[in-house]
Amino acid sequence: MVTQGAKIIIAVAEDGDSLATAVDEVAKKGVKVIAYDRLIKTPNIAAYVSFDNVDVCRNQDKGVIAKVAKGNFVLLGGSPTDNNAILFRAGQMEVLQPLIDSGDIKIVADQWVENWDPANAKKLMENILTSTKGKFDAVVASNDGTALGALEAMKVKGMAGKVPISGQDATEAGCNSIARGELTVTVFKDDRLLTPLACEMAIKLAKKEAIPGLKNFKLADLTLDSSKTG
Repeated sequence: MVTQGAKIIIAVAEDGDSLATAVDEVAKKGVKVIAYDRLIKTPNIAAYVSFDNVDVCRNQDKGVIAKVAKGNFVLLGGSPTDNNAILFRAGQMEVLQPLIDSGDIKIVADQWVENWDPANAKKLMENILTSTKGKFDAVVASNDGTALGALEAMKVKGMAGKVPISGQDATEAGCNSIARGELTVTVFKDDRLLTPLACEMAIKLAKKEAIPGLKNFKLADLTLDSSKTG
């Protein structure tokens, strides 16, 4: 893109670590990169635009705990290469940790779903059902896709609709699952707000204009990794 004359790039990173190297290189050439929804782990991005992903998953947990506040819980995290998965887990644990500390909740399985792939989530849940003998009371899944994958395995055991399970993104499939009484809760994140904002930011960067409301963050705070600098 840079060799073809691009000066501003909006990037959705599948892997926020590996893309950092490319961003560092193009930044040296004066090219501005906006990390869209997924953080690219370098201080050389021009901007990062996303939702409050910690708060998203606080609300996930609240939806599950409204159904079951005690018992054995299963955690299905997102893709290890997506920093959002780390932020989602931080929000989840803000709600869960006090209940874990009090003994009301016990985590009986904790897995991360590669590439957010529902098929991977299904396989992981099949293994969890075997290892726990199906003795768990709720599932905190980090998005609709992983939740729906897990539900496919849970349906075989007659647990779908009986064991609360969270999602987020408010996908069509996720909302339909709620209507069927299977998925317990999802969280709507309005891309109709995020996408225009990213485009407006790109235009202002191209014109070398200030971006109203843009805040500075430390990379360590966004990644929850103290080894990250900048």
